[in-house]
Amino acid sequence: MDELFPTQTNFPYLQPKVKLLPLKEQPAYRVSVNAETCNLAELLAVIIGGKEQIETAERLLARFGSVQKLAQAHVNEIACLKGVGSTTALRLKAALALGRKLLEPQEERPEISSPAKAAAILMPRLAHLQQEYLVTLLLDTRNRVIEVVEVYRGSLNCSSVRIGEIYKAAIQQSAAGIVISHNHPSGDPTPSPEDVAVTRAIVQAGKLMDINCLDHLIIGQGRWISLKESGLGFN
Repeated sequence: MDELFPTQTNFPYLQPKVKLLPLKEQPAYRVSVNAETCNLAELLAVIIGGKEQIETAERLLARFGSVQKLAQAHVNEIACLKGVGSTTALRLKAALALGRKLLEPQEERPEISSPAKAAAILMPRLAHLQQEYLVTLLLDTRNRVIEVVEVYRGSLNCSSVRIGEIYKAAIQQSAAGIVISHNHPSGDPTPSPEDVAVTRAIVQAGKLMDINCLDHLIIGQGRWISLKESGLGFN
C-alpha cells in the first residue's frame, strides 16, 4: 500500500521547505541571530509562520514582485493568495506599516525648518501609495508639527479641490501655518500645471485667513520637489 500511496515520509521532497532546512538555516533562527542579514523571503516567512511559510513567502514575492508592490496591495488582494488568509494578510500590512514608521523623525513634535524636514515626515506616508492623496502638515507658531491631516484623494485640479477643506483642520486646531503635500503615483514628482494652479489658489486663500502656507511638496518614488523652492505658485 505504501508504494501505491506515497507519504511525506517516503518522499521527503513533499515536506514543507522549512522542515528540510537545518535549524540554523531556518528563517526564524536567522532572524533571531541577525535580522539584517535575512532576505525578503525569510523575513516574510517569519511573519507568515506555519508549516508552509517559505512556500507562501515565495508565492507572495512571485505575485507582487517587490516589497514595495506588496505594501501597495489591498489586504484582500494579499489574503486571496494560497496559504495567506485574512489574518496573515493583516499581519503583513501591519508589519510593512510599522517599517515605514521607522523612517519618520523621532522627535515628538518636529520643527519644520526646511522642505527636507517636511519631506522626511511625508515620504514614508505618501511615496508608496497608488492613488493620489493630498495631506496637510499643521504647524504652530514655531513651525512645529501639530498633526498630519489627510484632506483629499484623487487627481488634483482646481475644480475638484475645495480650498476650504484644506484649511478646515488648520482653523479648528488654531494652526499658524501649513505645508501641503500630495503624491504622484507614477513616481515622478515633476509639478503639473494643475499642481501649480492649485498651489497658487491655496496660498492666496491662506493669506486671507492669516494662515501661512509655507510650501507644497510633491512626493514621488524616492524623490520629492518643493514648489516654493522651485518658484512655482508662491509668487
